[in-house]
Amino acid sequence: MSVEGAIRAQHARVIVVGNEKGGSGKSTVAIHIAVALMKSGQRVATIDLDSRQKSLTHYIENRRHWAKYISRDLEIPDHFCVDENVDHLTAEIEAAGCKAFTDNVNELADSHDCVVIDSPGHDNYLMRLAHSMADTVITPLNDSFVDFDVLGTVDPETFRVTGSSRYSRMMEEARGRRHSVDQVIIDWIVLRNRLSVLGSRNKRIVGEALQELSQRQNFRCIEGFAERVTFREFYPRGLTALDDLNETTLGTRPTMSHVTARQEVESLLSALRLGGSTASTKMDGENRDAA
Repeated sequence: MSVEGAIRAQHARVIVVGNEKGGSGKSTVAIHIAVALMKSGQRVATIDLDSRQKSLTHYIENRRHWAKYISRDLEIPDHFCVDENVDHLTAEIEAAGCKAFTDNVNELADSHDCVVIDSPGHDNYLMRLAHSMADTVITPLNDSFVDFDVLGTVDPETFRVTGSSRYSRMMEEARGRRHSVDQVIIDWIVLRNRLSVLGSRNKRIVGEALQELSQRQNFRCIEGFAERVTFREFYPRGLTALDDLNETTLGTRPTMSHVTARQEVESLLSALRLGGSTASTKMDGENRDAA
């Protein structure tokens, strides 16, 4: 399929959350962005490209079921999961898959303000296509050199950057394809997740390496979520830190950890500069008591 056929005139913002390594927090980031945009009044659709794990799909299903169980309205995006269980990929199957995905994104872009795509933790043709169609790519990255390897390589003695890795080169190609079609420059954001709240040598040298690589690869590097049990506890009920958290929604009284998680998410959303505001999302009385 041609690049011209894959990349369409923009009717909605397309945000891709991508990283070729699992466990970096992609689905958590994707659902928080989707809910934040919905709370700001935008029409949001989500697409799960990970046909194996389906973490975002399960997250949204959990959210729908929990909302029904507690009889509360929780913002739920229009969601689609791409089924890509193909044992033997041929050129014909790939072309058909690209067309079906492109048509789906185009249709959603006509009826929504934003489309949030959660990509799999491995390379495939739909993941690469989605990156080429993005206005914004967000790459969550655990704060260690194990995950840094997804983006670049470093000298083992000095920790200075020595080169880029496959995902970075894929992003460079995706940006080039997109710009050649409609002159759009994809905004690439690397999100440092699971940051220690305390200063450490690892935090400092990983940060320095990311800043050096950001100059080479032209991405923005911002702080994401700290290592909080709170975010993992949200998943079974499909909750986010931006919801009105009280004893009914949580099943327990909110704590300072929930308040801090909300502040962390709001700081992240401000740094992402995606448009919209979460200002209308207020803590209820029980949340204020916890604070």
